[in-house]
Amino acid sequence: MSNRILVLAAAALVAACTTAAPNTAADEAALRAVSLQWWDKHNAGDADGVAALHAEDAIVLAPGVPAAVGRPAIREFMAGDIATTKAAGLTSGGEVTAVGAAGDLGWASGTYSATDASGATVDTGKFLTVYRRANGEWLIIRDTWNSDAAAAPAAAPVPNPAG
Repeated sequence: MSNRILVLAAAALVAACTTAAPNTAADEAALRAVSLQWWDKHNAGDADGVAALHAEDAIVLAPGVPAAVGRPAIREFMAGDIATTKAAGLTSGGEVTAVGAAGDLGWASGTYSATDASGATVDTGKFLTVYRRANGEWLIIRDTWNSDAAAAPAAAPVPNPAG
């Protein structure tokens, strides 16, 4: 009898751990909205606003640079990224092509493009963003993106004249 109770308790525990609230249309719309806010705030030069879309313990995994860990580091990274983007006369935008949510975790993925002042596309790529719901608000906890363009070839090593 005690083995049966133990097995039933274990089965209930496994079911509780693997059952998540189903995706809702409201969750999907909210996740899409945060992605659009990211582009709006970035293009407006609002590093504080972009950082505020992230959880305090979030990590941004941008290409070509070390990870920005935590909201203050994300704000610092975004301020530099926004300054570089504006100095180059670029704006960015994109399309959220897929979203999903299970319980308090969600994700969005899609494509982005960067355009110059003439409207010419200078880069395209893709992104994946992971969210956590806290107090009813979806906050970014991991964010990464990369270009569709091939990486620049590594520079050839400089020969050592001594030998």
